[in-house]
Amino acid sequence: MSLRLMHIVDSLEFGGLERVVTDLAIEQKRRGDTVCVFSLLQTEGLKPELEAAGIEVIIGGKRDGVDLALIRHLRRAIAERRIELVHAHNFVPNYHAAAATWGQWRRPTLVCSLHDMGLRLDREPRLRRFFTWSIGRTAGFAMVGAQVHDRYVGGGMVPEAKATTVLNGIPVDRFRWTPERRHDARARLGVPQDALLIGAVGRQVGLKNHALLIELMPALLARHPSLRLALVGSGPLEDTLRAQAQAAGLGDRVLLTGQRRDVSDLTPGFDIFAMPSLTEGLSIALLEACATRLAIVATAVGGNPEIVHDGQSGLLVPPGEGPPLLHALDTLLSDAPRRARLGQVACDWVHEHGSLDTLFNAFHQFYEGARSR
Repeated sequence: MSLRLMHIVDSLEFGGLERVVTDLAIEQKRRGDTVCVFSLLQTEGLKPELEAAGIEVIIGGKRDGVDLALIRHLRRAIAERRIELVHAHNFVPNYHAAAATWGQWRRPTLVCSLHDMGLRLDREPRLRRFFTWSIGRTAGFAMVGAQVHDRYVGGGMVPEAKATTVLNGIPVDRFRWTPERRHDARARLGVPQDALLIGAVGRQVGLKNHALLIELMPALLARHPSLRLALVGSGPLEDTLRAQAQAAGLGDRVLLTGQRRDVSDLTPGFDIFAMPSLTEGLSIALLEACATRLAIVATAVGGNPEIVHDGQSGLLVPPGEGPPLLHALDTLLSDAPRRARLGQVACDWVHEHGSLDTLFNAFHQFYEGARSR
């Protein structure tokens, strides 16, 4: 049965949360739902992709502090479009949605996806109070992984009866690996076809810890002279990371691509996907690496161990520690057959557990359960 539903996000700027919402909304529309997306903040990012798929994007224009005009705008948007289900993504969208739907005559069902470990809730008491208030007005919560579920339910914040786990999903075929796609990716990146290439995809912020990869490059180059490192993405630390690479004399051995819309055309060029993050929810970039059949080295934080099974579909290392990361990268750079075996297991896993089809079906079931409460 089709639904009239609205996704609510902070913004549509490039990121894992925004990517999964965009892919899910497009798939829901393709399958017959009437879908729109409400962005609290002024945004572009993935907005053109949604609009090209025929999905309306509504901009809230949120201002600092408690923005009553934004809540009224959201309330009208829900009523005018006769929305039956509101799907908020993370804390701020959820309490805005709860306020906007409070007291409506035909109140839509409100559900919320929690995409990360909620560290902001510990740092910002007011945000925690607003989110706590909204929990009683929310029919169901979908956590993106077991670690996230444990954080909210085990911590006593979200009632267990309202909580479930829905793993993120991606359009896996978009990231398929072929020799031709590998060749084209190397050409796009300007990397020699015979070089070894470590790649990382993500926002360039402190928690992603890209600086550690650059720090390890001289030692890795001593063992693997053809090695290159590609950091795909942008963020506040982009200039700092570029300066770090230059100060280390790495020259063209470290490539910072900036924000790219063609990530799925770049990852087939990697030999290893590295994720040295200090914290994660359930990483979209990690799922994409699995679908690209890449050998993965990731930190054992957040949802990473739910995707990467150590020694089977990749290697897991402790967060923030250089020597274990160096050893894992060196091990895989030295062993092409092992890289291929790990990558194939990861690819098989994501096709079974992390596809967009699996995500759509899981949310369809989640919505039905929430609406029946």
